[in-house]
Amino acid sequence: MDALSIRELRQEAGPQADMFLIHAQLESLHQKTTKTNKPYYELKFVDAEDSLVLRAWDNSDAFADCATAKARGFYAVEGAFYLNAERNSLDARDFSLKPLSPDAIDTLLAGSGELRKRQARDYADIVRMVGEIRDPRLRGLGQHFLDQYGERMQRTGAARRNHHARRGGLVEHVAQMMRTAVQICVAYPMLNRDLLVSGVLFHDIGKLWENAYAAKGFTMPYTEASELISHIPVGMEIVNRLWRDLLETPEASGWQTLEPSSDRVRLHLLHLIASHHGTLEFGSPVVPKTPEAHALHYIDNLDAKLQMMFEAYEKTTELGKNVYEKVWPLPGNLVQPLERFESDFEPEVVEPVYESEEEDLSVTADNVVSFDTGGEDGEPSDGLPIPEPDFGDEPLPDFESDEEDADEEEPF
Repeated sequence: MDALSIRELRQEAGPQADMFLIHAQLESLHQKTTKTNKPYYELKFVDAEDSLVLRAWDNSDAFADCATAKARGFYAVEGAFYLNAERNSLDARDFSLKPLSPDAIDTLLAGSGELRKRQARDYADIVRMVGEIRDPRLRGLGQHFLDQYGERMQRTGAARRNHHARRGGLVEHVAQMMRTAVQICVAYPMLNRDLLVSGVLFHDIGKLWENAYAAKGFTMPYTEASELISHIPVGMEIVNRLWRDLLETPEASGWQTLEPSSDRVRLHLLHLIASHHGTLEFGSPVVPKTPEAHALHYIDNLDAKLQMMFEAYEKTTELGKNVYEKVWPLPGNLVQPLERFESDFEPEVVEPVYESEEEDLSVTADNVVSFDTGGEDGEPSDGLPIPEPDFGDEPLPDFESDEEDADEEEPF
């Protein structure tokens, strides 16, 4: 019998019990008693995308297996699974537990084939979009981060619950936000694309310590540092540390003459990280005060909310036709989205006609404000790596470049 993921089991199981096999990690195991003082075990299993709670009663074969099972262990769980209509959840009449082999554990940790492909594609998109950043300081910072922490990022969740709460979920969240940011910059060409894309990459990097899964498991440990400081200050410290690393490289010798100044670039990036929760009551030490900071906050919120909704449709209770039970923290009951209209109709694409070049607001090299790089032929001249602070009051302009677009240390 082929092993299913927990998500696949939800799709396959029906109201009548049938035999299925899953591979999962036993996250927790607790012995409890019924109202009549009979013992039973409550087990929570987790895999790359989902979780499942089962109960082993004292008159079942599973009860004996639970006596020797260990929390955090990896098991093959075979049993008669069915959908419990009363609780709208998976259940099993009886089941058995058998430890997984090391090879089976490695396969389980990698996730389903679909998940592996999706996360690999998302990470490749992140690498590509970082390579497309024109400002050499932000591009170098992003590439240095991926070199240092890319492996850890690929096993970090975007949250403990609610959205992208799975191993590698942060990669999915950041990649989708980056793709959205790039498209928003097409619609709003006055935004600083380099800064916004970099802000997306770094906004949640503190979660590499707050929400990182164990190297061999699906459990997300709690740490003293993340509880006392949280991911926003940790992320700002990591950016400062990476920035200091770059100042020691030969490339940084020419940063003094770049415009906007390196001090302002770093300051604006730190502001995006600090303000991305949007309000003080939601944990940001400062509210968004630049166009890119506002854009980042809404892109983050949009991706989180949509992901919560799409996942909720698969798991929550149907209250009536097309109406589903509320899922926290969404504000109300969910309604089935309207199906897209399918048609062979292909609209004619008509290019806009402008009476003058000044009316053309499309993103081109000709209508982006140019900034002097200080050297000949567009190359930065040599200088000190740390320019004098000159923060000013204006939004950070785009970095203008002649370059072609490019196709586990603890923080405390």
